[in-house]
Amino acid sequence: MRTFASDNNSGAHPRVLEALARVNEGHARAYGEDEHTARVAQRLRTLLAAPEADVFLVFNGTGANVLGLSALARPHDAVLCAEGAHVATDEANAPERFIGCKLVTVPTPDGKLSPQLLEPHVRGVGSFHHAQPRVISITQASELGTVYSRAELDALRAFCDRHSLFLHMDGARVGNAAVALGSVLDAIHGVDVLSFGGTKNGALAAEAVVFLRPGLARDFAWTRKQGMQLASKMRFLAAQFDALLADDLWLSNARQANAAAALLAREAAKVEGVRIAFPTQANEVFARMPTKAAEALRREVAFEVWDEREELVRWVCSWDTTEEDVRAFVDRLRKAMRGA
Repeated sequence: MRTFASDNNSGAHPRVLEALARVNEGHARAYGEDEHTARVAQRLRTLLAAPEADVFLVFNGTGANVLGLSALARPHDAVLCAEGAHVATDEANAPERFIGCKLVTVPTPDGKLSPQLLEPHVRGVGSFHHAQPRVISITQASELGTVYSRAELDALRAFCDRHSLFLHMDGARVGNAAVALGSVLDAIHGVDVLSFGGTKNGALAAEAVVFLRPGLARDFAWTRKQGMQLASKMRFLAAQFDALLADDLWLSNARQANAAAALLAREAAKVEGVRIAFPTQANEVFARMPTKAAEALRREVAFEVWDEREELVRWVCSWDTTEEDVRAFVDRLRKAMRGA
């Protein structure tokens, strides 16, 4: 039985592995000067309707986020993010260490930031006694499985323009958000710098930092090198994106994960004593269930207890999660709840 702990637990898509085998033939120029990397960069520009975008491939999501933010924030600056944002809770203080900036976390009811939530935190502007607000960092889809609509992104863009701020997006699950919204461009609307995720969506180890606003990537070639995210054999990162972008495989993968999560949320909600905590809009399901039942269920299937005090658990579906996987999990959930 497949696990529901993380979409990082799933394997790489077979077509990604086939692409890696193909690109392994012969030699290619190193450090991203190969034709494969150039082709993927152009495909991403076309996909994101950003012909002047600067595209840099990196190994992992933390690297993409930290380096992307480092192009925007200086050591005396502040990055505003949701209280549960990955950059604030799951990257071992990497932004603070490598950028030297301050992360200001903002409580949210559903994982999403809004101008109303952000406004009280834009303070001390112009005072050399205070960290200067510089960047808003959002996650799409959010850490609570919710998705920013185009209207919400438009409001954040207007807020950033009003306060002369940059907008950064952690897009580790941007494919899932794009499927939920029915539009890739709606999912990234108004963003200056995007961490474009591949690893959670069928890649082996491949992410991209995409500068959608021209001029922001001026020194990023050095930033990536200093940040230890420059692959010498870059063609192997590019090959993974090549496979994912071909025939919209990345969206098919995300669609499968989202559909599995929607089914899981519907079926779990029918189990007595289980309450779905947030709208299931992407590939994550958050539910409240008794601790005793969660412990029993975790002995059979891996998943995360998100907040012990709130008895909140998280179930994540992947590109390879099937209907059979979901129904088998719900059967175990039902038995665990009867035992509680």
